[in-house]
Amino acid sequence: MGKTKHEGPIKLDTSWQPSLWASLMPMGLGKIKPHHIRDTMKVVYENRDNLGYAYRILTQGVCDGCALGVSGLYDQTLTGPHLCTTRLNVLRLNTMPAIEPKWFEDVSALQKMSSVELRQLGRIPYPMSRKPGENKFSRISWNEALDRIAKKIKGISPKQLAFFLTSRGITNEVYYTAAKMARFLGTNNIDNASRICHSPSKTALKRSLGIGASSCNYQDWIGTDVLVFWGSVPANNQPVSTKYMYAAKKAGTKIILINPYKEPAMEKYWIPSVADSALFGTKIVDDFYQVNIGGDIAFMNGVMKHWFEMEEAQPGSAIDHAFVKQHANGMAELKKHVMIQEWEKLEASSGLTRERMKEFAVLLAKAKSGVFVWSMGLTQHRFGTDNISQVANLAVLRGYLGRKNCGVMPIRGHSGVQGSGEMGADPFSLPGGDFEEKSWTRIEKLWGFQIPKWQGDIVGISIENALLPEGHERKTRVFYTSGGNFLETMPNPDFMKKCLESVELRVHQDIILNTSTLVDAKEEVIILPAMTRYEQPGGGTSTSTERMVYFSAEIEGPRIEEARAEWQIYVDLAARVNPEKKHLMHFSSAQEIRDEIAKANPNYDGIQHLKNRGDVFQWGGAWLCEDGVCPTADGRANLLAIEVPDLTKPEGHFYVTTRRGKQFNSMVYSSTDPFNNADRYDVLIHPDDAKELRIAEGENVVVYNRHGTFQGRAKYEATKRGNIQVYWPEGNVLIPKGVYEMYAGIPEYNTAVKVEKADSFNANKDLNYVEKRIEDLDVSVG
Repeated sequence: MGKTKHEGPIKLDTSWQPSLWASLMPMGLGKIKPHHIRDTMKVVYENRDNLGYAYRILTQGVCDGCALGVSGLYDQTLTGPHLCTTRLNVLRLNTMPAIEPKWFEDVSALQKMSSVELRQLGRIPYPMSRKPGENKFSRISWNEALDRIAKKIKGISPKQLAFFLTSRGITNEVYYTAAKMARFLGTNNIDNASRICHSPSKTALKRSLGIGASSCNYQDWIGTDVLVFWGSVPANNQPVSTKYMYAAKKAGTKIILINPYKEPAMEKYWIPSVADSALFGTKIVDDFYQVNIGGDIAFMNGVMKHWFEMEEAQPGSAIDHAFVKQHANGMAELKKHVMIQEWEKLEASSGLTRERMKEFAVLLAKAKSGVFVWSMGLTQHRFGTDNISQVANLAVLRGYLGRKNCGVMPIRGHSGVQGSGEMGADPFSLPGGDFEEKSWTRIEKLWGFQIPKWQGDIVGISIENALLPEGHERKTRVFYTSGGNFLETMPNPDFMKKCLESVELRVHQDIILNTSTLVDAKEEVIILPAMTRYEQPGGGTSTSTERMVYFSAEIEGPRIEEARAEWQIYVDLAARVNPEKKHLMHFSSAQEIRDEIAKANPNYDGIQHLKNRGDVFQWGGAWLCEDGVCPTADGRANLLAIEVPDLTKPEGHFYVTTRRGKQFNSMVYSSTDPFNNADRYDVLIHPDDAKELRIAEGENVVVYNRHGTFQGRAKYEATKRGNIQVYWPEGNVLIPKGVYEMYAGIPEYNTAVKVEKADSFNANKDLNYVEKRIEDLDVSVG
């Protein structure tokens, strides 16, 4: 790993620069934009019963929102306080009181509520049980709950047991304990929330560069020649990062967005903590490249084709030959593959002209430094791993690796989820290594027990395996999930509901109820109340996007009386399943877990010393692959020839993808998108496309394919022609079930659809279209 250490936060240039202003109208009056002051006042009101505790969480705790890594009000990028609405929105999850017991007396009434309404009821107060035919949750003791779960686990094959951990403020200590417990119980069916967001980033970076995390820091954005965002809208998902972009603009950085939708949040943003930006806004992006949904591979092949053509005319004009010769494999094969690509095919797939691709190619060719940032716009495809390897190809060819102001960054949207796989809560990983013989031997020596050697399933397959016939060795009979709402995160919610109902025993370990919690099970649903990260005795740690490991201390405040730290629950359960060997799966404190993590994952040597508020260290140094040396078998990067995927869609169909509004994960905080004023059931469509279909703005439309039907209203927006966007999770009804990326197992979240004018608006249901012969449509987009 790198030898250079992070320099720590730098001072923000706050001098006024009118050329960057988005508007001369003070405070963006009359503009469609977030209302930060109003939203902050709303949060204060919501937390009025626990304001002191809320204040301590914000000023003493590590943010449990996105993965930028803000400790208290400070981070490692810029000096000064940082606070965003994403963090404020999730604050109430930590401060609200327990749900009133009366709500558990009528499950049918709860089932009529949305997840927003369920969340507002409060925290889960105590262990509960519900069996088939019962319309209420019955309170049970912790002993009874864990004994029932343990008895069921002992009566099934380990291959019929599956665990899942969401990204809900979960700490490294919890991920690690869960990973160890799963193997102690004999199963490798354990997965985490990165499976449905950034799993392709890890698989691609591993095969291309030998790393599984961001190679650089947020600080490298500031002063790089070009900062490229691919399918990522950090202004919406990681609002604090707009401060970093502001600093980058001040330092002369060009910012580019490659996305099917010309995102308003990235065009102009009013940064509340910077005076001139709060008043007049900031123009963030210098140029938009609007690709087709799924057209990024073709676009990048076009860029490289231009580079190779530029090299033929003038050697050294586009590619860093010295870097490639010393640090990369596969140059000849990549060039051969790219040069036979036909421009017509690249233009059709990408949606961009040859000339437009050349503009971007020349921009990068002239840039001495560059940082590439991406999110789910690249990963949530059946070819997500190939998308990311293409980004790595561009970075290697230009030598944008292992030095200041250069790198590749999968920007995480969830606090701490970077640590999930690094702690081994993943079917393809063990702490500090992949799931392979070398890691088995090392971990077995540390843990003192044998781990199962069979390959575990990703969470989507584990859930689907509940539908396997009786007696099948991999039929999921117990599904234990720490957080997560699969009805609202996975494609095809009706199918997911059928799968969840087919599990014999489902355990929901969580802080709040959601719609998945209320789904029936064949034998029993058990709910266990969990502590938040701020309540965890002995504190906890989380790992940010840039590999900073932060310590978050336990914070004084009110407690849910029967809630337990999640790692303590796992330890207790393991002891009940296998009491003879419980000493091998025992931790008495969070510090003991950190001590063992330092031994299990060499990168985390240092976590054992994090004990006080504000303690932090970065594993791997400032830059992974420093000086171009990659942690691969031969120390070199691998340039890979990536095929352009088949994006064929039937005549008259649109590509559709899902987007996020004012929400965190699947938790929606407003029915209106603050950046474009869209409703959750608005369908974002290019005006010319809509007019060709004789659809006026605001008219009712139905979007459908053989997977499902979505009812909404047309909203004219600057989307790429032939492409539409619907909100997630509402639009998941259109997404095909059971389609997973071959390397990383992420579900496909894009498909092809028909769009037609509808007669009435019924929020996702249009009875006038029930008789449509949807099953006859051939709408697979792959």
